[in-house]
Amino acid sequence: MARVDDYINAKKIAVEKLSAESFEDITQRAGFEAEAENHLRIPFLNRIYKVRFPDFEFQDAAEPEKEVPIQEQVLILHYLMGEGGRSLSAKNWVAYREIPGASFYFSAFVKRAIDPLKKVFGQNIAGLVRASEKLNGQKIDIGDAGFDFRLFPNVPLQLILWEGDDEFPPEGNILFQEGVEKILSPEDIAWLGGMIVYRLAALSH
Repeated sequence: MARVDDYINAKKIAVEKLSAESFEDITQRAGFEAEAENHLRIPFLNRIYKVRFPDFEFQDAAEPEKEVPIQEQVLILHYLMGEGGRSLSAKNWVAYREIPGASFYFSAFVKRAIDPLKKVFGQNIAGLVRASEKLNGQKIDIGDAGFDFRLFPNVPLQLILWEGDDEFPPEGNILFQEGVEKILSPEDIAWLGGMIVYRLAALSH
């Protein structure tokens, strides 16, 4: 697991690269709204962040004194950097293990996202439905419960769960749109999957 120092260094590298670009190019590519002069308005996991250009300082719009988690900052900055930071043209959905370069992080993805999804919601479909609605998830007709999320404008994902019973254990999966690796690295995609599951767990009560 990455240390805090690793995230701080990753943020520094991302800020150096992004600050060399124009504010307009970043805004247009990423699909976020500009707010006031040189500020981005970034909705993420039921929070609204204000991000200042060119130093990319983050502020929680609802709780300005609250520190934005460094892991979320780095993930958002990496999304802003994404070479393919525009709507993906492919309509095919793929499992994490099908993403090019993802095999190295697959076990971490399962531990971080799939296992917690099944553990928390495998016998609690109603809780998943409640939490997904709070994150503006759109219902899809797959599994016992399925939702389409847009945590980033250009990175949709589908979360699917089959409820367990006395005979069969629960099953779950998170699907991504083909080509997502053009926007986020496999490691970042694994973090994204974990972040949404943990936020859903927190919102399910």
